[in-house]
Amino acid sequence: MTIEEIQDEIVEEFSMFDDWMQRYEYMIELGKSLPLIEEEYKTEDNIIKGCQSKVWVHAELKEDKLVFTADSDAIITKGIIAILIRAFSNQRPKDIIDANTDFIDEIGLKEHLSATRANGLVSMIKQLKLYALAYQTQLN
Repeated sequence: MTIEEIQDEIVEEFSMFDDWMQRYEYMIELGKSLPLIEEEYKTEDNIIKGCQSKVWVHAELKEDKLVFTADSDAIITKGIIAILIRAFSNQRPKDIIDANTDFIDEIGLKEHLSATRANGLVSMIKQLKLYALAYQTQLN
């Protein structure tokens, strides 16, 4: 599936819930299915700067596609990174770099987060794209 198709799927899933309590519960469930980062990668280098809680992300290139694993010490944040990883993992670095993130606004995520969590969300997206940029440079 393309990034856009996955994003459309996420938007569709979130539209099934009537209120934000249900959406938060769903995000927590998504967080539980997150491909967890290996303990050896839970280092300072892999912590996303700008997040209130701790979020570790690791990227690895497998057959020209970036595979992300992550973890967080906060359940909502874990759900947020799970959504992003679902959209961007197993994709080519160039596609990740070029992808828009309008689906975040479509599901209303940013407006329902505290200011610090919204900043953390932006930092997570930026970090995933930076990984993609670094690996894209290696591929060229």
